[in-house]
Amino acid sequence: MSVAIPFGSHHPTCPVRAVEKWRQHLESLRGRCSGGVDRHGKIAASGLHPNSIGGIVKRACLNAGYNAHEFAGHSLRAGLATQAAANGVPERLIMRQTRHRSLTTLRRYIREGSLFRENAAAKVASSMGCATAGWW
Repeated sequence: MSVAIPFGSHHPTCPVRAVEKWRQHLESLRGRCSGGVDRHGKIAASGLHPNSIGGIVKRACLNAGYNAHEFAGHSLRAGLATQAAANGVPERLIMRQTRHRSLTTLRRYIREGSLFRENAAAKVASSMGCATAGWW
């Protein structure tokens, strides 16, 4: 199954441009874009092992100043699902992008950041002139 990845709106963070640049360095891997890189910067001829994704994510988070213990390999998938849901993307389209087969599983990936969006209690409170409350 193919997954479409759109160009990003900012050059430095565009996933398509990053992969294109990376692939220029991986000609010997015959089209693979996930060659492993050892601690000396040498690119391996084999693909990236799935278990290494979590470590890569944790190191990137640590380098960006975040608590690495709060992130894992699935944080990327959960982040996409959460932001897509917050932006009003229909669940069937999110599932197509994330390759989820179960709506129940997808909904576990959508984090609580959207609790106050389309919140029934908040809509009732706002219609009565009340301020939105916090998380309990």
